[in-house]
Amino acid sequence: MNGPLSTATIVVALLLAAWYLLRSALDRAPSRLDLLTMAALSALAAVLVVVAVIGLFDGTRPADTATFGGYLITTIAFCPAALWLAKLEPTRWGTLILGVGAIILPVLVLRLQQIAEVTHVV
Repeated sequence: MNGPLSTATIVVALLLAAWYLLRSALDRAPSRLDLLTMAALSALAAVLVVVAVIGLFDGTRPADTATFGGYLITTIAFCPAALWLAKLEPTRWGTLILGVGAIILPVLVLRLQQIAEVTHVV
């Protein structure tokens, strides 16, 4: 896993999560800017996943490739799913959906890093 790219993804996701959760607490529906920032976060997560998939072909594979692949699929699909659900819910709950989606992404990235680190030790 790419350290700086993973760190950037985590930091951006946590900042956006704080923003979305604050807007939800203030009873604000998702704005166009909120939806666009989630789309940008989705693109950042997609770049991270592509880099991780390319890394699978360099010869070092995780001990549990199926679990790693499952986390890759979940990581790339989670933000677009949250974005789609937020578009369906044009109330404060849509903003909460974006916040929850953004706060779960760092957990997925950290888990991918944990699985990848086990590979380098073994």
